[in-house]
Amino acid sequence: MHIVIMGCGRVGATLAQTLEERGHSVAVIDQDPKAFRRLGSGFGGQRVTGLGFDRDILAEAGMADAGAFAAVSSGDNSNIIAARVAREVFGVENVTARIYDPRRAEVFERFGIPTVATVRWTAHQMLRRLLPAGAEPLWRDPSGGVQLSEVHITPAWVGHKVSHFQERTGVRVAFLTRMGEAMLPTSRTVLQEGDLVHVMMYSDQVADVEAACLQGPDEGRQA
Repeated sequence: MHIVIMGCGRVGATLAQTLEERGHSVAVIDQDPKAFRRLGSGFGGQRVTGLGFDRDILAEAGMADAGAFAAVSSGDNSNIIAARVAREVFGVENVTARIYDPRRAEVFERFGIPTVATVRWTAHQMLRRLLPAGAEPLWRDPSGGVQLSEVHITPAWVGHKVSHFQERTGVRVAFLTRMGEAMLPTSRTVLQEGDLVHVMMYSDQVADVEAACLQGPDEGRQA
């Protein structure tokens, strides 16, 4: 797939390098030609100097053949304008924009442009580590009936099998994050200290699941 990235800061450069390593063709747009130094000498994609929402610049970057577009510059307005041009003018469906102001992110998503609200996401992740209690939804299906959540488990669960945890709480463990690495558990996987547990559950189960996670394996099933 050909992918166009607007913005060659740390995020844009890392994204470009990662996509190229995975076999995609990549074009990076930035107003400052010095920014392309972040890509390194081994980067084989296009480097296009100019405004990322300029139609001619986007055309030069290969937008006509692009399968995806990412706007990750330092300006919210530039990112959303470029994302809209990519979708509405060039017909690229897979488009996303980086947004710093979470209030703007909500407005822009109404235009059908998926956004990553940097400040909100970072603050949210910090809060999850500082105040880890409860089940935090990471994804919901369109009907809102099923959700993927990160749940906080009491230390009493350490040493117990995932199968026991699932039976006790009434959820399905989608994956664990262990020492910074995601892993797909089996029924024999044993929960370890520091594991982040991500589960699929019905949205109306949340209160019961939170209680079961905090009560531990020795209480009667509540979910």
